[in-house]
Amino acid sequence: MIPEPAMIQERAPIQTAKSADLLSRLRDFVRAERGLAAVEFAVILPFMLTVYLGGIEVGIGVALDRKVAITTRAVADLASRYVTIKNADMTGILGATSTIIQPYAATPLAVTVSQVTVDANGKATIAWSDSLNGTARTVGSPVTLPGTLATPNAWYVWGEVKYTYTPTLGYAVTGSWTFTDQIFMSPRESTSITRINS
Repeated sequence: MIPEPAMIQERAPIQTAKSADLLSRLRDFVRAERGLAAVEFAVILPFMLTVYLGGIEVGIGVALDRKVAITTRAVADLASRYVTIKNADMTGILGATSTIIQPYAATPLAVTVSQVTVDANGKATIAWSDSLNGTARTVGSPVTLPGTLATPNAWYVWGEVKYTYTPTLGYAVTGSWTFTDQIFMSPRESTSITRINS
């Protein structure tokens, strides 16, 4: 049976009203979802920025720690290759550290190179010491050596490096970070190294 035209006309407005109501509800739902997403984003953004920027600072800290270790080894290694060290030689040894620490600034870098002598009784003292951006150790002052190095009648080159890093972004939270390292090396070309102030 074919429906009459009047019945079709009566149903059409009802379906259109339902469709319009459904579209209106969908629009409202989408707007609500956008608003919810904006609120979630506003809540999460500070946390995500903190994690991201903190990750950058930690990465710099790890790289600096490695640079300090490399600088410590290099300065002791360079000094241990001499038989006699003059002022110009020491200036070159200490000056090389600013190149090694790059791309980071050399200003916060403190480097000390000393020779440690161990007498027949196993007492270790400073024979000579030089420093860049720090304080040289006092000649004759006692040194505590690691147990395996405290052997009588020995000589060592002692390299010490300290680097103070101030985070650009997280200073208020963490303050400055100080990285330190030290190493003892035996002279390579002679039993001991003579330091000449000339």
